[in-house]
Amino acid sequence: MSHSIPTPLAPAPALAPAKPTLEVENLHVRFRQDERETHAVRGVSFSLGREKLAIVGESGSGKSTVGRALLGLLPRSARIEADVLRLDGQDLRGASEATLRELRGRRISMIMQDPKYALNPVMRVGEQIAEACLTHHRVSRAEAWERTLAMLASVRIQEPARVARLYPHEVSGGMGQRVMIAMMLITEPELLIADEPTSALDVSVRQQVLNILDEQVRQRGLGLLFISHDLPLVRRFCDRVLVMYAGRVVESLPASQLAQAQHPYTQGLMAALPRLHQPCDRLPVLQRDPAWAL
Repeated sequence: MSHSIPTPLAPAPALAPAKPTLEVENLHVRFRQDERETHAVRGVSFSLGREKLAIVGESGSGKSTVGRALLGLLPRSARIEADVLRLDGQDLRGASEATLRELRGRRISMIMQDPKYALNPVMRVGEQIAEACLTHHRVSRAEAWERTLAMLASVRIQEPARVARLYPHEVSGGMGQRVMIAMMLITEPELLIADEPTSALDVSVRQQVLNILDEQVRQRGLGLLFISHDLPLVRRFCDRVLVMYAGRVVESLPASQLAQAQHPYTQGLMAALPRLHQPCDRLPVLQRDPAWAL
């Protein structure tokens, strides 16, 4: 079977969920350093409802920058512009730092890629989860601790009281990611952003974490923005996919239809995946067209 890039068909219509929680139109992110400007995100538009939406692409495509721009987590050198940037009716353009602090965690939470670097190494994991609860909810420390233990149990951590008293270096990678999920969900957000949440895990633990994440999203009725480079994973796990190249969204389609992608970039990514049932001597190299970046 040939792995050459198929001839592109007519572009698929953009897909949009009903009653979106998050609305993004014509998002641009530029980084300025000395006299040089880097245009990292260029005209990205999408909406997100109570669903699992994936953003995929190669490293440097701008997918993580989109997620961080929503939370105002980019450095001061970044300039963020958008025609619409709205969370459940609240305009996020030009939001003050105080507004963004209230937004982070309370309405939008973000699971980082590796818990080893996201968790505070000198605080017990239970204290970090309880701190997130106390920051965004008016509860006593005793109640925050009870919620922490309940949250750890809900992400399938056995002996939550014991685990809550461990430091980050004392937990495994899979358990650390469960702790991160618990910390992000204890604030009861409306939208969850997961930036490569399973890339640092082995295959068996990865599936366990995905099952927990899927269960929590469905039970809580959250919108999930899932940032990944793993096409087979998002095809199984997500509802819709945005494919990014050079800061642009080049294709939007249902995750189940990734194998029928129409843009040559998406087709090239899919063709470059190794297949156990179709071994080949050499995987094809993606042939990029400069026009895709325009």
